[in-house]
Amino acid sequence: MTDRPAPGDAVDELAAFEYELDPALVAQHPVEPRSSARFLDATGPDLADRHVYDLPSLVKPGEVVVVNDTRVLPARVALHRESGGRVEFLFLEERSAGVWLVLCNPSRKVAPGGRFFDTSGGEILRVVERQERSGDSPVKLTVELSDAGAIERLGDTPLPPYIKEPLADPERYQTVFASRPSSAAAPTAGLHLDDAVLAGIRAAGAEVVRVELSVGLDTFLPVKSTTIEGHSIHTESYRVEEEAWRAISAASRVLAVGTTVVRTLETVAATGELSGRSSLYIHGDYPFKVVDRLMTNFHIPRSSLLLLVDAFVGERWREIYEHGMAERYRFFSFGDAMLLERRGLRP
Repeated sequence: MTDRPAPGDAVDELAAFEYELDPALVAQHPVEPRSSARFLDATGPDLADRHVYDLPSLVKPGEVVVVNDTRVLPARVALHRESGGRVEFLFLEERSAGVWLVLCNPSRKVAPGGRFFDTSGGEILRVVERQERSGDSPVKLTVELSDAGAIERLGDTPLPPYIKEPLADPERYQTVFASRPSSAAAPTAGLHLDDAVLAGIRAAGAEVVRVELSVGLDTFLPVKSTTIEGHSIHTESYRVEEEAWRAISAASRVLAVGTTVVRTLETVAATGELSGRSSLYIHGDYPFKVVDRLMTNFHIPRSSLLLLVDAFVGERWREIYEHGMAERYRFFSFGDAMLLERRGLRP
């Protein structure tokens, strides 16, 4: 791992968030049962190797454990042009009834007015608008569905590009509390929780509360800018019920299951809005207002998620990741997890 550059140095600031990972540590499939995943407890002065099923013993009475209950859409849909050429669409977010923001491949000849069909010749969508590539952002399209059920009927589960093996059971890329289909990717820290762990958390005197943030594929992408401030964070829609926010606000401590929950809660605290779009970019000395503890997976190098972890625990993230690699923890979406405590947290 690379030391952090001094402020103002004309160097690649993101080099401080690089690390060399053995490709064999990139998890290609989830473990069974879910809660048997390894769990690196970094809440004390020493790192402790545990399992996710130990989480109920680590929560405290009065603590609120917050999960993201979004469900992953079968968002990867292959269609055909009128001429017969195949184009794959990736549905990212429904902007209004039947109108979606999508990516497509290949995108070069896809223009507004273009119509696309399924294998039986039924029209599925029409392209409304094309947004050209800008910086790190690929070409994006706004499309209107002719068939409201097309995504569920024709789509496949989109997996991150570093997962090369097929998923035997698509439900393993859903959390056990998944609800409204709205995401292009799973809130992966929550994949480790099962009904027994959730019941154990409640039995320990803690409360489990749900929020929703619709996860976009940008969550997997590394920061391509050489400066931290030069990165444009992706935006995602979120929603928190009033009853949930009251419970969170009254909690003695808040444990966020996943970085998507952190962004949701800190966005509400910063804006006062219980729903909307989050463009919150957490890095550096960000002043956390809500989240005290964080359960999360191991993140890819140079990612905004790793920058968030650095903001949460400081330089200790290096020790945590080095320990994870040395002890052969499994990394990324189907990998193992860790429990972190915010730096400066009151005893």
